[in-house]
Amino acid sequence: MSVLQHKIDFVALLSVTMANANGDPLNGNSPRTDYNGYGEMSDVCIKRKIRNRMQDLGNPIFVQSEERCDDGCASLSERAQKLGKMNDRDAYVKKACETWLDVRSFGQVFAFKDAKGASVGVRGPVSVHQAVSISPIQVADMQITKSVNGDKSEKLSSDRMGMKHFVRFGLYKVKGSINVQLAEKTGFTQADAETAKECLRTLFVNDASSARPDGSMEVVRLYWWEHNCKDGQYSSARVHRSVKVAQKDPSTLPTSVEDYEITLEPLPGLEPEVIDGV
Repeated sequence: MSVLQHKIDFVALLSVTMANANGDPLNGNSPRTDYNGYGEMSDVCIKRKIRNRMQDLGNPIFVQSEERCDDGCASLSERAQKLGKMNDRDAYVKKACETWLDVRSFGQVFAFKDAKGASVGVRGPVSVHQAVSISPIQVADMQITKSVNGDKSEKLSSDRMGMKHFVRFGLYKVKGSINVQLAEKTGFTQADAETAKECLRTLFVNDASSARPDGSMEVVRLYWWEHNCKDGQYSSARVHRSVKVAQKDPSTLPTSVEDYEITLEPLPGLEPEVIDGV
């Protein structure tokens, strides 16, 4: 498959119902919000989910979660050194991009204390913005108890208190782009773009946890624009703005996607592929 020839932009609408979309470790793992009460999901969180889906689809990934490690490497440094020394930067970058899909997608900095040779940086063509909710979200707290001790040596009471935090409902907008010039440098192909699209469409498959039960997070809709040139027919900002989401009744608290009106501003000569999630 040839290297990507046309610029791509995308927008995904994600719904969160009674779940913690992305906890803030500096705030007791409460769902991230800005000072105006709008919910946020970091780009790092979103890319972690995309990497997991890439791995689920059978693609080698460099930045693996510990519980998802499939190559026996105990660290990123160990995984990086399997490719050999970094003395020849260009050769190492080429081999790393050929080996790992997330490296040729998002880029990577190979800088490890025990690595032999110079540090190597790769700029990837796929950029993802942090997600922001369309309306301010309502964060709820639930007090829970730990009913047993984890170890018989624990001297504390078995009914210790704890907290769970979750978003009652939120509709988040994710924006991103794929740059052709950087794709040419990493070898990112049209097939890789199709894989990225499938990962976004199925973003929350195999992502369930106690904070995000199955069905609590959903890709409502994915918009995928493929331009007819390398630099794009329109700027990414204008393309992303063409997806309009407005609350039908701003005086009420939204509780589902049906409380929003979703429209698409036409861009002459550029039609998106519109995909419903799973």
